[in-house]
Amino acid sequence: MHTTSKLKQGSATEHLTIGDLADRTGLSPATLRAWETRHGFPVAHRRESGHRRYDESTVEVVREVVRRRDGGTRLDVAIADALTRLHDPAPPARSVFAELRREHPRLAVHRLRKSTLLALSWAIEDEFCARASEPRLFGAFQREKYYQAAEARWTELARVSRSTLVYADFPSVEGPDEPRRGRPLRVPLAEDSPMRREWGLVCDAPDLPAALTAWEVPGQDVRDRDRVFEAIWTVDPVAVRTAARAAASIAADSTPAGAEALYAMADAPPPGTTDLAAVTEMFNRVVAYVDRYAVR
Repeated sequence: MHTTSKLKQGSATEHLTIGDLADRTGLSPATLRAWETRHGFPVAHRRESGHRRYDESTVEVVREVVRRRDGGTRLDVAIADALTRLHDPAPPARSVFAELRREHPRLAVHRLRKSTLLALSWAIEDEFCARASEPRLFGAFQREKYYQAAEARWTELARVSRSTLVYADFPSVEGPDEPRRGRPLRVPLAEDSPMRREWGLVCDAPDLPAALTAWEVPGQDVRDRDRVFEAIWTVDPVAVRTAARAAASIAADSTPAGAEALYAMADAPPPGTTDLAAVTEMFNRVVAYVDRYAVR
């Protein structure tokens, strides 16, 4: 009786045949068998008859390996990374600021008022997001009303980006077709989400990467523009990719667009050099925006 119960439990999740897995991933059964022989992947559950069975989670893992292989990653490297994540999966990110601090502790943290943070955000939008080649953009606004003030600007940015996701206390997520219509996709944040305390802008692009993330210092009773944040910004492609993956990971819980972005950024960013002219112009714009905002 115990053995029968155990077999029934397994069949509830491990129900895909090798033919089913082949159909769902675009690979042939022969290729899947060859991968299993050479690399021990995909991991099959063997029934007493010897037939292979796979659970649903195997489908997306195999698809990710195929995407990375087709993107130029060596097959053995892509499979090794997939097996590592299966056996020791990293916890999903809940905060872009915390993830960037954890992975890149040498990045300087600055205390900025919201007015200065806005100026820095506008400068990055103008010098990086608007000029980058098909960037993936992520914007964290805390509250829907703050996003509404920037919606026209972000709608314009979405028209030249590969994907654009914005985060706030939106009531619900939009349909999955929204990004294809050149509009930002709204990602709702739960009441207990740490992202409700964060301001962020990530431009993941091979030519002009940039990231700005800031955490609001608690316990303030000041005007909105005088609210103080602890902020980090960087143009290092590796650090920017870390921030982008964290943002995509948070979105993946709400929308397929987040999962798609996360899988697309599985590899390390391509090597590149910082565009010092763009960085200089960005800070020139910061000074101009801060000066303009200060007289309001």
